[in-house]
Amino acid sequence: MVGPTASGKSEVALEVARARARGGDRPIEVVAVDAFTVYRGMDVGTAKPSPADRAEVPHHLIDVLDPSQELTVATFQGLARAAIADVLDRGATPLLVGGSGLYWRAVVDPLRFPPTDAEVRADIEARWADDPAGAHAHLAAVDPPAADRIGPGNLRRTVRALEVLELTGERFSAFDDAWSRYAAIYPGLEVAYLEPPAEELRERIRARADGMVDGGLLAEAAALRTAGPLSRTARQAIGYAEAFAILDGEADADELATTIAHRTWRYARRQRGWFRADLRCQPPSDARTAVTSMR
Repeated sequence: MVGPTASGKSEVALEVARARARGGDRPIEVVAVDAFTVYRGMDVGTAKPSPADRAEVPHHLIDVLDPSQELTVATFQGLARAAIADVLDRGATPLLVGGSGLYWRAVVDPLRFPPTDAEVRADIEARWADDPAGAHAHLAAVDPPAADRIGPGNLRRTVRALEVLELTGERFSAFDDAWSRYAAIYPGLEVAYLEPPAEELRERIRARADGMVDGGLLAEAAALRTAGPLSRTARQAIGYAEAFAILDGEADADELATTIAHRTWRYARRQRGWFRADLRCQPPSDARTAVTSMR
């Protein structure tokens, strides 16, 4: 079950699980497809399912990392697929719920994420630092498709492509093959896509932002800071980045909810673009339709 932020996914997922339980069908367990609900202590700003909801319906990938730990898409892919396998092994149905199109595709599609090595990358950067055109020409000789997609002036991406080749022995372009195909690794995958009308979604986003501020987002952000350094991923979470700016004296607390709502709306528009490009995720699909179709 996917859709933009504040589209009602968590509520619908719980209703689906309850309907299954009432009907005596195969139980549902939720697998959260989200980059931030994985973090312990980040509750208010992530609209994390409540302890009561999680006690009623098992949830996976909630509170599994400390905010100091970095989360990559590749790491999340492994965690989510392991959780899905665990749910299936116990005879339950995994219901993936989230709004990240990238994470969603990383879990359900055969996408591969090449490794990285800071030392190898630094060596390549030093080798070509004064000759971006030469680096691109070298890439064109060893991986023409990658060179075609990377501009001659983009040394950072050129270096990344050469790094992958050196680390894996595979062309960087080989890792892109699956992106243009929407073919799930899970047979019989069913998708419910939630996308309220734009004005309704904006209102829901504004109400969520107000709820975060009223629910103690600033205090939660301050507690996170006190607990220790945050990973790059955790620092970028919508709501927390804005709260940290206020704690640092760089923004006005009175504008916190408005700022969060504006940034969330921009993110929601990007989410819609991700999902609309996937023919498995097609509106119209309201909450009632989603519940009915997944029973």
